[in-house]
Amino acid sequence: MLSMKLLTSKVATQSLSRRTLSSSAILRSHVGGSGIFTTPETQVKIEPLDPPTLIQKGIKRLVLNQLVTVTGPKGEVTMEVPNFANIKIDEEHRRINVSVLDTEKKLQKSMWGTIRSHIQNHVIGVNEGHLAVLKFIGTGYRAQLENDGKYIGVKVGASIPQGLYVPEGITATLPAPTTLILEGCNKQQVMLLAAKIRNFHPPEPYKGKGIYVNNEKIKLKNKKIK
Repeated sequence: MLSMKLLTSKVATQSLSRRTLSSSAILRSHVGGSGIFTTPETQVKIEPLDPPTLIQKGIKRLVLNQLVTVTGPKGEVTMEVPNFANIKIDEEHRRINVSVLDTEKKLQKSMWGTIRSHIQNHVIGVNEGHLAVLKFIGTGYRAQLENDGKYIGVKVGASIPQGLYVPEGITATLPAPTTLILEGCNKQQVMLLAAKIRNFHPPEPYKGKGIYVNNEKIKLKNKKIK
């Protein structure tokens, strides 16, 4: 009898957790269905990708057979898109609409918003560019540009030279020895390079020394006393 009551209470609790205080339906994100507005200088081209790229996701296979090219004043970015993505270009209203073949399939539904967000980032990148600002905090910590800005040297307390080459399509500037600015059309590539530089000395939680990306903040801890 007791176990039956516990089961009934558990079912009731679960049903209540699914309810809202309002009689309206649960609001969900509809990022994928939102249109992407472009500028007159933006050109978007969709071509078949031959041969297609195959990506294994668990027991399912993702087929990337479309190549989206976005061109603007700042440069050009390409992106491989899966076969279930339907991208329509409305030149009259300067708008890009993204949809998928079957919204009931979990993989397509989960990637719908991701595909749309990537294309929007590329449109912003070729028109305005993407920035990553790195701050070097610590005594003697600094960056320096070598080989006409093609190599970033990092001084963060290591006894050996450290640094990275700047990939094509990314520009590095150094307004101050402790401030490094990365700029490029492809947001993923810009943030990837910023993350690699940050890995030379991530911010540590006791003195706060390290390399910070954009408006990154950390919570300082008290020193351990033995």
